[in-house]
Amino acid sequence: MKTTINCFLPFADAAQVRPTVESLKQCDLVSKIVLMATDPKAEAIDGCDLIHIDTLNASSTMKKIAEVADSGFILLYTKYDTLVPGYFALNRLVRLATDSKAAMLYADSYSVVDGKKSNVPVIDYQFGSLRDDFNFGNLLFFCAACFKKAAEGITADYKAAGLYDLRLRISRLGDLVHVNEYLYTEIAAPKKEDGESHFSYVDPRNRAAQIEMEQACTDHLKAIGGYLEPKFDKIEFDKGNFEYEASVIIPVRNRVRTIRDAIRSVLSQKTDFPFNLIIIDNLSTDGTSEAIEEFTSDPRVVHIIPQRDDLGIGGCWNMGVHHPKCGKFAIQLDSDDIYKDENTLAKMVAAFYEQNCGMVVGTYMLTDINLQMLPPGVIDHKEWTPENGRNNALRINGLGAPRAFYTPMLREIKVPNTSYGEDYALGLAFSRHNQIGRVYDVVYLCRRWEDNSDHALDIVKTNNNNLYKDRIRTWELQARCAMNKK
Repeated sequence: MKTTINCFLPFADAAQVRPTVESLKQCDLVSKIVLMATDPKAEAIDGCDLIHIDTLNASSTMKKIAEVADSGFILLYTKYDTLVPGYFALNRLVRLATDSKAAMLYADSYSVVDGKKSNVPVIDYQFGSLRDDFNFGNLLFFCAACFKKAAEGITADYKAAGLYDLRLRISRLGDLVHVNEYLYTEIAAPKKEDGESHFSYVDPRNRAAQIEMEQACTDHLKAIGGYLEPKFDKIEFDKGNFEYEASVIIPVRNRVRTIRDAIRSVLSQKTDFPFNLIIIDNLSTDGTSEAIEEFTSDPRVVHIIPQRDDLGIGGCWNMGVHHPKCGKFAIQLDSDDIYKDENTLAKMVAAFYEQNCGMVVGTYMLTDINLQMLPPGVIDHKEWTPENGRNNALRINGLGAPRAFYTPMLREIKVPNTSYGEDYALGLAFSRHNQIGRVYDVVYLCRRWEDNSDHALDIVKTNNNNLYKDRIRTWELQARCAMNKK
């Protein structure tokens, strides 16, 4: 094969694709442009080949690309918007691919919406970057030989997970390299934020696609030695001498508007076991400390004000869990959320014994500050299965809430001293050896308001969060591979 590029573009009609085609033709390295049409009646435009596909992400599409490619490199564009490669950008990709021997390259880009241009940086791929929504941008540049070899190994007939399956296979053949240069521009139509994309992986409407993604990820874990069979350590729940059966842990900083509601929802719990509330008041300055003091006449309320200033949410959890008054089970409540009713603690504690697990995850409902439900409503994570949940956990972005832990195990593992991803890290660590229990009743109301929303972060913050979670996945996957080798 020659050192040229075959370009594969999604095709709706001539008006949609022609600007992209004209831009690609400006590069003398482009030997062929192939349009991919889902409409069986579509006809090619001048100077382009045409293939008919089921869906852009289907396994059959990946195989067709491999069949018709006859160049050294494959450029796959995954959007219908106009693509404008940067000045000599394709030459740059060829040179870097040749020098690095990478299996796939991807780059930062610009986006133009309504005439406004913005930067769209992406992040580095890691060993643990297994989530199917990893953002490579929409221009994927492959070593054709690696693409063809990966496609040869495809046995499943995925409708939605074909591209995901392919890139996992390619990652086993070579590096997926982030070129941190702005190499192309997308001229895009405006997009509406519906507030639901953050939770798309738990949307029942996407269940069929998620089953495919889980299977592709599970097969990949088996191929690289990171898969864990459904065998779990048994827990006796007999460690330690605890005054309380359960403790609710609330880390808080400057939540005077909501902390009273959170405290009341704990103190109103009805149980047949003793419980308490441990609040780690992380240097609040807005009256939160005084609001907490209103409740300290109740002997169940433990108000801790740390003497250090380097604690994130995870560090506050460590302080609460290692307090001598902490109970056998430590149960989460964020300072701006509340329990659904007086039965939450009883249900969460019962799950430990019934399911013999080191960690329990409940079900929550999204609401506004006035407890009116927000879309998508109930987040139950029913994609979890006892047999494969801990493997699929490496693919998805979270496990749910509220979270509860067997305290002796949590004291041993300890919580990362961060304020993002610390709960996800614990879920992966606990599930390495023990079952994670589930409560599918709504037991928690997660309140979104102007001071806590995480669904509209800027791209820099989003990238930092995703990079850290991928790092967590990488560390856990490395540990599981090493454990399996033993």
